[in-house]
Amino acid sequence: VQLQASGGGLVQAGDSLRLSCVGSGRSFVRYGVGWFRQAPGKEREFVASIARYGTADYYADSVKGRFTISRDNAKNTVFLQMNSLKAEDAAVYYCAAAERGGIYDSHHSYAYWGQGTVVTVSS
Repeated sequence: VQLQASGGGLVQAGDSLRLSCVGSGRSFVRYGVGWFRQAPGKEREFVASIARYGTADYYADSVKGRFTISRDNAKNTVFLQMNSLKAEDAAVYYCAAAERGGIYDSHHSYAYWGQGTVVTVSS
């Protein structure tokens, strides 16, 4: 499967953005999908994950209540709605897919990665 992430941009603190991750192939609906982010000088960190068919989701504590992950299986797309953005949310955001189809917070569980989209938050 191939992934294409988009939707990043420059926003002010408190604003919202919606990231999209489009997956190729009819089987994309069977994959669990996660969002990760990496800020300059920091390690890649887990943000959110959604199971195949959208049956379950999971969030990092740092984004819980502000971010929402969802999927439109008919369009092979997973979204990350980001509200109340903070300066510390600025990073390159990556989507990733896991064949096992569950929700995972470790990047080791994902075999397929998109190219990343940049989110910049000005305070």
